Amino acid sequence: MLLTGRSAPLSPAGVTAGVIAGVIAGSFVDSAAGLGQGAPVTDEILRVQVHDGIAAVVIDHPPSNLVDAAFITGLAGLLERCEADADLKVLVFSSADPDFFLMHGDVEGILAIPTGAYTPARAPNAAAALFERLHRSRLVSIGVIDGAARGGGAEFLSALDLRYGSTRTVLGQPEVPMGILPGAGGTSRLPRLLGRSKALEVILTGRDLGAEEALAAGWLDAVCEPPRVRGHADRVAARIAAMPAGSIEQVKRVVDISLGSLDEALVAETDAFGLLVGAGAHVAPMRRFLAEGGQTRVGETTRMAAIVDAMLAP
Repeated sequence: MLLTGRSAPLSPAGVTAGVIAGVIAGSFVDSAAGLGQGAPVTDEILRVQVHDGIAAVVIDHPPSNLVDAAFITGLAGLLERCEADADLKVLVFSSADPDFFLMHGDVEGILAIPTGAYTPARAPNAAAALFERLHRSRLVSIGVIDGAARGGGAEFLSALDLRYGSTRTVLGQPEVPMGILPGAGGTSRLPRLLGRSKALEVILTGRDLGAEEALAAGWLDAVCEPPRVRGHADRVAARIAAMPAGSIEQVKRVVDISLGSLDEALVAETDAFGLLVGAGAHVAPMRRFLAEGGQTRVGETTRMAAIVDAMLAP
């Protein structure tokens, strides 16, 4: 997944709503100095309720929760506001969509990117940089998944600190059958979560993982029945929010240092995506994806495996 157009590369530390707005189309609610206890904050895509150091964020981006420019811009603005609120410690992301936590990137938008010569990047693309900024934030981020997250949706999910899924959870990276690769951090991040061999298998086959397999692989941290997954996540969030803010921030910082930086890998991933799109090999499989019902609710809830196989047709 990558945002549409040849966007300028960004460093994770430099990704702000203002910068994003200058790179991609879309709008966001102006940042405020904190969100305020109990204050509901709403923009067109993200709805937020703040309580006891926790910002509960509901992704509501009809018709199917695509990871597109509008989502990325809204997320950048939300992260600015939340990081400015010294009382916040935890972000909990869930979805208003009954089928998709986040569907994936906008395939029609990717097809609109011009092919041809590609200029090597100096920093990750806007989506990868923003997801990495969220990952490095002092705030602990938690995903509550009761449905599917593929492509860019799975990459966003993988950048969060903790992931709790229901038995309905489906995760996948279908980019390779499309002629590209996960370009918003997935190719770089999944080896850390799943291990090298499992990451290669998941990415190179483009197949879906159900909840139990995702849990066993390390992509999810717990699996609950659908009515109970939110309660489980809320209990973990409340426990973390009760801890000293300084300790939370320093633990995240040291853990990330122990694992090493992703910066070089994220730049290489952005370059690989640009080279593949520039070569144009993605055009035919992506057109088959759309023709077979990809990027539709019915297609991706009932026959995703067949849609992926159709992309591999000669």
